[in-house]
Amino acid sequence: MANIEVKDLLEAGVHFGHLTRKWNPNMSPYIYMERNGIHVINLYKTVAKLDEANEALKKIAASGRKILFVATKKQAKDIVADKVSKVNMPYITERWPGGMLTNFVTIRKAVKKMAAIDRMKKDGTFNTLSKKERLQVDRLRAKLEKNLGSIADMTRLPGAIFIVDTMREHIAVKEAQKLNIPIFAMVDTNSDPRPIDYVIPANDDAGKSIEAILTEVTSAVAEGLADRKNEKQEEKEAESKAEAPAKAAPAKKEEKPAVEEKAAPVAKEEPAAKEVAKEEPKADKADDLTKVEGAGPKAAEALVAAGIDSFAKLAKADPEKIKEILTEASSRMAHLDPTSWPKQAQLAADGKWDELKEWQDNAKGGVE
Repeated sequence: MANIEVKDLLEAGVHFGHLTRKWNPNMSPYIYMERNGIHVINLYKTVAKLDEANEALKKIAASGRKILFVATKKQAKDIVADKVSKVNMPYITERWPGGMLTNFVTIRKAVKKMAAIDRMKKDGTFNTLSKKERLQVDRLRAKLEKNLGSIADMTRLPGAIFIVDTMREHIAVKEAQKLNIPIFAMVDTNSDPRPIDYVIPANDDAGKSIEAILTEVTSAVAEGLADRKNEKQEEKEAESKAEAPAKAAPAKKEEKPAVEEKAAPVAKEEPAAKEVAKEEPKADKADDLTKVEGAGPKAAEALVAAGIDSFAKLAKADPEKIKEILTEASSRMAHLDPTSWPKQAQLAADGKWDELKEWQDNAKGGVE
């Protein structure tokens, strides 16, 4: 999938590792050789691992989940901000805020505070403050913008995290591990690759190396977003085609009297016809399962196909069975976590919509 070749990585200096005395022995499978006291990274393995990571990132982006990019070192800041902003993904290029993932609810409050200041400026409330208060509010807004501005649109935990230099961002790695968030990272010869789910062995100190890897990674994310957009467009077209026969359906009702007239002389068949007429209204329409937080149109369609077509049935279903149904329907839904779906479905089945909405609003600050 990656368009980059070993030659391109070589020119970007991706193969340069750290001094041999600073190496991490766990990186030995990715080291090609030692030269002049410096380890040289095996670029063939870099290309293979980059392909693997890009494929996974593409699927996550296509599923509609966010990917958080983290790079606070000087030589990576501008590159990450430039590349990642083009694919509309959140990123951290200043100091990593402690508890960014594990205490996400508090981080969201800080982002909401920033939005509240913006509203104050729009409705004129800001101008009623004293000069000193306005200065304090402006300083607070600037500080929040610097640290959290890039994650203002991230309303829930990301589907994955991409890190440049795991040694420097060790806190981010630990937080992602604690929440079972997939970790993608550029790993140099002095770093430990064991906590990383998708290792990309590469030089994480040179600007050219970082740019080469980030270019490929963001291209894969862009492809995933494009696939998602096309999928939604196809769904809309399918819905519009389905509506056309539905509009023509009422015209068929005019033919029923003719059929009834023919059937009228047969007296014995009337009770059976009445029974059929009674049975038809009993057929309930499938509930809108997309009202369950985390269940999209595709997931709802898979559940209905499996016989789970109502909130009551979903409430009694086993989360592991739901996960199995979703995975069999499409590998793109393998990341979904249906643990809370039966609980939400039970609230919906009982008609407790206010409680369901309150639960979902609270859940948006936690794991998706």
